[in-house]
Amino acid sequence: MAREECKALLDALNKATACYHQLVLTVGGSADSQNLREELQKTRRKAQELAVATRAQLTAALRDRGLGAEERAEFERLWVAFSGCLDLLEADMRRALALGTAFPLHAPRRPLVRTGVAGGSAGVAARALSVRSLPHEAEGNFDVDDLRELEHEILQVSEMIQEMEMKVNVPRWTVQARQTAGAELLSSASVRVSSVGAVSVQERTGPCDPNKALAATVFSAVLLAAVALAVCVAKLS
Repeated sequence: MAREECKALLDALNKATACYHQLVLTVGGSADSQNLREELQKTRRKAQELAVATRAQLTAALRDRGLGAEERAEFERLWVAFSGCLDLLEADMRRALALGTAFPLHAPRRPLVRTGVAGGSAGVAARALSVRSLPHEAEGNFDVDDLRELEHEILQVSEMIQEMEMKVNVPRWTVQARQTAGAELLSSASVRVSSVGAVSVQERTGPCDPNKALAATVFSAVLLAAVALAVCVAKLS
């Protein structure tokens, strides 16, 4: 039961982190606005809430001395995936801080980058927060206040990563994956190759072409005549 809860929390955290990553990429572009900054704030806070809940579940499970070897190996795999997800979240938060500082909303002297990409950010954040739409909160200095909060939240995530390593020591290089990297892609490719091979074998094992059979017969007759002529010439000489 605990393992399924951890998997569900980690899956939700992965989705929220992925949505946050997509939103960060639009900061400073033509789709940037105060609404986008609000969506970024809510999405990253949702990701942090999921991270706190996931850490509590995994820490309690891995510190249980009565955990079996197979169960512990599975929780260690989840722990490594969780650590990687936190690293990506922290990196995106730092990227958002740098871009938000470089492209403030209320500073006409520093125009936003016109990338040609517009729209789509609200839907991404809505999927992360499981809501249909996000209300727009009109505040004049929202981006300035949010950057201060973002700096503090980055420190919190960094401290969370350090506390994780101190409480539960699971070296990443000791955790073995259940399948090799890219196994799903290889399996799908092998299925396509096998289907193509079956079609080619079927084509080769089909009825023989009459024109090819006639050509083979003529070639064999000519070859036999040439051999007989060579034998005759050898006897006469």
